[in-house]
Amino acid sequence: MKAMIFAAGLGTRLRPLTETRPKALVEIQGVSLLELAIRYLMAYGVREIVVNVHHHAAQIVEFIREKNSFGINIAISDETNLLLDTGGGLKKARDFFNSHEPFFVINTDILTDLNLCYFYDHHVHAKSLATLAVRNRESSRYLLFDENHQLAGWRNQKTGEEILVLDDLAKPLSQLAFSGVHVVSPQIFDLMNETGKFSIIDAYLRLAKQAKIIGFLHDQSIWMDVGKVPELERAATMLNSLRWFSSNP
Repeated sequence: MKAMIFAAGLGTRLRPLTETRPKALVEIQGVSLLELAIRYLMAYGVREIVVNVHHHAAQIVEFIREKNSFGINIAISDETNLLLDTGGGLKKARDFFNSHEPFFVINTDILTDLNLCYFYDHHVHAKSLATLAVRNRESSRYLLFDENHQLAGWRNQKTGEEILVLDDLAKPLSQLAFSGVHVVSPQIFDLMNETGKFSIIDAYLRLAKQAKIIGFLHDQSIWMDVGKVPELERAATMLNSLRWFSSNP
């Protein structure tokens, strides 16, 4: 099973910690966010991972080398010359996903105990192009879903901007926050006509008009955004409650 970890971001919300190191190497209880993401994926059978890099890229490459790639296959997708955002970053790593099997995509700045086996099975049974983990939580931006959990739009809560992509929306839409974890079928690469730097959410919104992009609600899971310094401190107190962490030293 394969996965991509988004680790190329500038980590602006974690400054000043990220002035001298990449966000992915910021630590909780002495363990880097990147290592936590890798260990989470490995706990659910992932053995091939591609990590994109940009900000302090050499530090991430050296970290993976020192860890002997955690005994699995870890490849680097180098965005040193141009940070490609989530969509562009995924598209650049296309050659890594050279099979017909769906794969995981995860942000480095989240912690969760979402059961990836259930998540993956749901995606396969639904025959979706992409399945997005979502929650009922406060956020400045929301994804909108119809009664069949199909992605129907996007809303910026602060500005009031709204994008609707499905026709004949007779019923009210569910407003849910994205958790930064996806399962994606490799067929998506043939449908991505965007080039250069672009957001994967923008691509999903465009593709939702022609393909099945669904939400997977996981309100019962532990989930936390660790992209800000105060959240790192709170995360240190809940890390051991993550079953995959406590059982995989």
